Amino acid sequence: MAPVNFRSLDLNLLRVFDEVMAERSLTRAAHKLSLTQPAVSNALRRLRDVLGDDLVVRSGHGVEPTHRALALWPPVREALAQLQESLAPGVFEPATATSTFVLAMADATAATLVPGLVEIMEREAPGISVRVLPLTTRDPRRLLEEESADMAVGYFPAVLADLTARAQSGSVIAFDSRRIYDGEYVCVMRQGHPLAGAPLTLDQFCLARHMLVSFSGRPFGFIDEALASLGRERRVVLTVNQFFTAGRVVASSDLLTVLPRHFVPVTGIAEALVLRTLPLDVPAVHVDALWRRRGPQQAAINWLLLALARAARRTFPQERATTQ
Repeated sequence: MAPVNFRSLDLNLLRVFDEVMAERSLTRAAHKLSLTQPAVSNALRRLRDVLGDDLVVRSGHGVEPTHRALALWPPVREALAQLQESLAPGVFEPATATSTFVLAMADATAATLVPGLVEIMEREAPGISVRVLPLTTRDPRRLLEEESADMAVGYFPAVLADLTARAQSGSVIAFDSRRIYDGEYVCVMRQGHPLAGAPLTLDQFCLARHMLVSFSGRPFGFIDEALASLGRERRVVLTVNQFFTAGRVVASSDLLTVLPRHFVPVTGIAEALVLRTLPLDVPAVHVDALWRRRGPQQAAINWLLLALARAARRTFPQERATTQ
């Protein structure tokens, strides 16, 4: 690959490249940049000549990036965002802001955080709007890259481990994260269940019939991974994609399920449920906010992060919520 003469590179071409990558469409990129489509096409051609790569190829009604483009985009976007932040630092005034935040989170997380967030918004930021989308994956990076959501809040251990490894290897990281609160999973069953009268043993847990909450619909979760490490397994007879649904089903059946402990009080049917400590070691539940670095919008993101942490303290007043 021929070396790039950076001194002669027109940096405006990188702005065009960034917008085309974000939109996956020359027409939409041209609209966002207030350029004509031929001007965007010409800029891409010039950048192709410099880099020696096609960068994007036509696909349906849009374009698809090449492997080289996918590798280049995160550091280019990060550099552009840092430059914009340096030249025009973002300022966010919640009292007068009219921003709309799009958050992706599971129903249990939303039930924990949204009531307190609404109180903060009504008191301090009456012009702000929030849209909550269902979180259907343990890796929301694509959702954030496509700008379908501004932030995802949930349990993302594999994603955070990957980002840490990339940072340690010197790679440019396009995402940031912050811990919002720590929780604990428990086994949940109905009042009067045959196993409700005593501590739950591992044998009883494995022999019981289970319901799994799975965002993807895959009938194998982190509990099953922990059991497999012990050479054990359980029988999952029902898989659902919402914690609220799981609580309702368990309350009227003999199925067991695993739910966040802090979620049970907000179900509205806590009196119908019995909680038991899991009879095996499972990882702690760290609920994190994950977002894509976006330059001048970081001031708004910082306010949102603090607001979410404050909302979490309503549920976890004894130092269970964190802003670290």
